[in-house]
Amino acid sequence: MNRVVRVGRWLVRQGRRADLVLTLALLLLVAAVALPPFMLQRATFHYLVAFDITQSMNVEDVERDGAPLSRLAYARSAMRDALREMPCGSKIGWAVFADYRVMPLLLPVEVCSHYEELLASLDRIDGRMRWANASNIGKGMSWTIRTARAIDPNTRVVFFTDGQESPPLRDGAELPPIQDITPGEVGGWLIGVGGDLPARIPRTDRDGNPAGYWAATDVVQRSGAQAAQSHEHLSELREPHLQSLAKLMGFGYRRLAAPDVLGQAMRDPAFAQPEPVPTDLRWLPAALALALLAWRFLPDRRPRRSAPL
Repeated sequence: MNRVVRVGRWLVRQGRRADLVLTLALLLLVAAVALPPFMLQRATFHYLVAFDITQSMNVEDVERDGAPLSRLAYARSAMRDALREMPCGSKIGWAVFADYRVMPLLLPVEVCSHYEELLASLDRIDGRMRWANASNIGKGMSWTIRTARAIDPNTRVVFFTDGQESPPLRDGAELPPIQDITPGEVGGWLIGVGGDLPARIPRTDRDGNPAGYWAATDVVQRSGAQAAQSHEHLSELREPHLQSLAKLMGFGYRRLAAPDVLGQAMRDPAFAQPEPVPTDLRWLPAALALALLAWRFLPDRRPRRSAPL
């Protein structure tokens, strides 16, 4: 009789331990569902991203995964990757550049809560938005800086371009008017897109339909000492020019040699802004509950002990 009582007590203790584990796992799962976000200090980034949409950006002299892409499509593709890597709390907005002006399309919004909207609007940026065929990049950058500064003092700039000025800058007129701009006051990145070899520039009508290529007689060529080397109907990445502009504006310069170059640049700690950000920690109690359940139902491979006599 005493043996039966001892066995019964032992089974009850084992059952209570199992019930305790299951109860604790259930409480953790409830917490995983009901736990509100915690406000934690995190590094965030705020950018106004401007795309050059002039016709030279339609040159297909870059490629991704073995497929040729236009410079503009390649810039959008790299931006899509970078957007996925931006930490929550960061804000991104879109703008387009042509002539000497920049047109904001979307003011910076939080990337996690507006991720799908940012992707959808990014895919719609193309040359059909162009309002002029001219391209004065220095003035465009200066207006982008002014626009970002007006949005928020903490907004930085990312400016995609191939560096093709149209008409070409005259000797002694290379510097844009920046009397009201302090270099580095806004800061950001000038991103060069394009190949090294001069390529024909596709010509399109106002609706974006192909209309052949630009010829030498269709565009203004360089004059003076550089006239003999002028080929403004062809386009390549004008990297020295962009490097000079970046230095003048207090920007960093990166060549978009690979898509991941952009994401690394945009997450540069020099442009980080610590902010309290709602952070989802529900994964923590869920992981603990999973560990408890796995431990509870894991087959016991230890030698079985016999019930106490």
